[in-house]
Amino acid sequence: MSWMPAEEVEFFLHRLIPALNDGLLVTLALIVPSSLFGLAGGIVVGSLRVYGGALWGRLAGAYAAIFRGTPLVIQLVILYFGLPGLGITLSPYAAAVIGFTLCSAAYHSEYVRGGLRAVRRGQLLAAQALGFSPWKAVVWIVIPQAVRKALPGCGNELIYLIKYSSLAYVVTCFELTGQAKIIASESFRFSEVFFVAGLYYLIMVTVASKFLQWIESRLKIPGFGTL
Repeated sequence: MSWMPAEEVEFFLHRLIPALNDGLLVTLALIVPSSLFGLAGGIVVGSLRVYGGALWGRLAGAYAAIFRGTPLVIQLVILYFGLPGLGITLSPYAAAVIGFTLCSAAYHSEYVRGGLRAVRRGQLLAAQALGFSPWKAVVWIVIPQAVRKALPGCGNELIYLIKYSSLAYVVTCFELTGQAKIIASESFRFSEVFFVAGLYYLIMVTVASKFLQWIESRLKIPGFGTL
């Protein structure tokens, strides 16, 4: 970076990059649990929407409709700023993780529901004929196939989660975008700061995409096409 003025080098190496690296660690700490719990919740909600009967199916459908139909930023604001009015106080990190998890689970449930619908009902009946209870047949026979079919959509939701994790700063959880906003406001170098922050997100999305491609290749069944 000898072509850059010493002041610019100092700004990038000793101020911007360390701050963004700190924000990156918070972003990863948000994404990992939110993605895992979101997928698990999506499987449960998606299964209830298909096999939960009238009551549980409608409740699961209402949950998915609410969290898919309202902006994530509003959900975060309610969790962090609204719940204290009811005597429930969450830390910024907890509010962000819970908000991301609930929203992500709603979207995952739609992909899982589609995957469940794609599994032939005959397999469920055959499992019951072999002595499986209805729910054991769903858990051990249908869901594994449905998740495999839903994997591309669920992987796409992970990519979205990486990007909308940037909303955590709204509830004062200063992840990558929050740190970039602070540095940009102090230095008035908005273009440079957010360009570098954008590169961080691009790298995360690229790594996640490669990881998802690897998972899809590992779950591919020879003779049955690709995911």
